[in-house]
Amino acid sequence: FDVATMWEVFEHLPDPLAAFREFARLLRPGGQLLLTAPFLSLTHFAPHHYATGFNRFFYEMHLVRYGFCVDEICTNGNYFELLGQELRRVPAMAERYSAVRLPFYERGLLRLTLRLLARLSRRDAGSAETACYGLHVRATRQDDREAGPARRSA
Repeated sequence: FDVATMWEVFEHLPDPLAAFREFARLLRPGGQLLLTAPFLSLTHFAPHHYATGFNRFFYEMHLVRYGFCVDEICTNGNYFELLGQELRRVPAMAERYSAVRLPFYERGLLRLTLRLLARLSRRDAGSAETACYGLHVRATRQDDREAGPARRSA
C-alpha cells in the first residue's frame, strides 16, 4: 500500500507494536504512515482502552525499529490547555464520583484558574513536550536495505 492511516485508535490496541509490524509489512518502501493518538487520555471505550502516554520518544524509537523514518511529529495542544481541559471536567466528576455539587465560590475559583491557564497557554514556549492532547505522526517506510539490522530482526 502507498498510505496507511490510524486516527485515535492506537490507545485501543492491546499490542501497539504489533500494529507497527503490520504497517511495515503492508506498506511498500516509500509508503506513508499517518497516525494520531492521545498523549494523555482518560479511559474511554472501556474495557477497550489499553494505554496512554504515547510521546515523541515512543514513536522515534519504535517506528525506526520497525523500518520507518519519522518525517514529522506535531503536537496537538500544550500542557496548559490539557490542564484546562481536565479542570473543566471537575464539576461533573465531583458530582458523579463524590456526590458533591461545587458551590459557586469553588466554581469561581475554577474559572479564575482557567483564565490563568489560558494566559499561560498564549505565552507557551514548548510545554507540549511535557504534556499535550496528543501527537500527529507522519512516517515513511524505508527500504529494508536502508533500515538496517533492527528492521530485519523486528
